[in-house]
Amino acid sequence: MAQKYNIYINEKSLFVVNSIPSDAVDYQQIDSQDFDFEKFYQAIANNPKSKFFLLCKDAKATFKSIKNKIKVIEAAGGFVENEDGKYLFIKRNGRWDLPKGKLEPKEKKKDAAVREVEEECGIKIKKLGKKLIKTYHVYEIKKKPVLKVSHWYHMEAKGNQKLIPQTEEGITEVKWFAKKDWSIIKSNTYANILDVLEV
Repeated sequence: MAQKYNIYINEKSLFVVNSIPSDAVDYQQIDSQDFDFEKFYQAIANNPKSKFFLLCKDAKATFKSIKNKIKVIEAAGGFVENEDGKYLFIKRNGRWDLPKGKLEPKEKKKDAAVREVEEECGIKIKKLGKKLIKTYHVYEIKKKPVLKVSHWYHMEAKGNQKLIPQTEEGITEVKWFAKKDWSIIKSNTYANILDVLEV
């Protein structure tokens, strides 16, 4: 059975896999023996490739060992649908995104997801649905790579609520989008958000 973990690093992707997909094109294969994530992270900035496959016998175990060696931040967010079948998106730092944020100490993931959506968009969630997906992306804190693990949940909300962007979090716009208009989102968002949209 194929195992695959996508770690997004800026505009690049590291796929931790136990087999390389047959449709994979224009990628570089990384040797899993003696793999050091921090060294890899530093090296890819100057590498013209954008897709890297770390091929290993046990992708789950390899991914776990990567997680154990760098700082991990847990976050949770919502893919919010209203009764008209439209979905809620936020604009932050000039790009379309989904509402999410870090877990408070001892906070449950699903509680954090609802809290973050309500805080960032100024709405009330009517119903928390199932967990959809986990996404992984890397960014820097004090020049060290940090892995953010985001847990995404389906949610329901009424569509006639006033949307209030949480400006102190850098959010400039909150808007409902029908699926037919998702091309606007897809042309100006992040790879991990595209993963949520494809669930």
